Amino acid sequence: MFQNFGIWQIALILVIVLLLFGVGKLPQVGKGMGQAINEFKSAIGSKDEKSDADTGDETDDAKSS
Repeated sequence: MFQNFGIWQIALILVIVLLLFGVGKLPQVGKGMGQAINEFKSAIGSKDEKSDADTGDETDDAKSS
């Protein structure tokens, strides 16, 4: 469905975002999105670390010996 975005589709999306948020709010919106993505990645990473410790992953045991 969303396979090929052309330059015109991307430009239209950017114009709509600019109209909705305005020039002054765009840096704040970008910063908020960046922080949300970083928090999401760190939550995924901490979940992976917990699941490895719970299952007794053998790769960690091999590194410590």
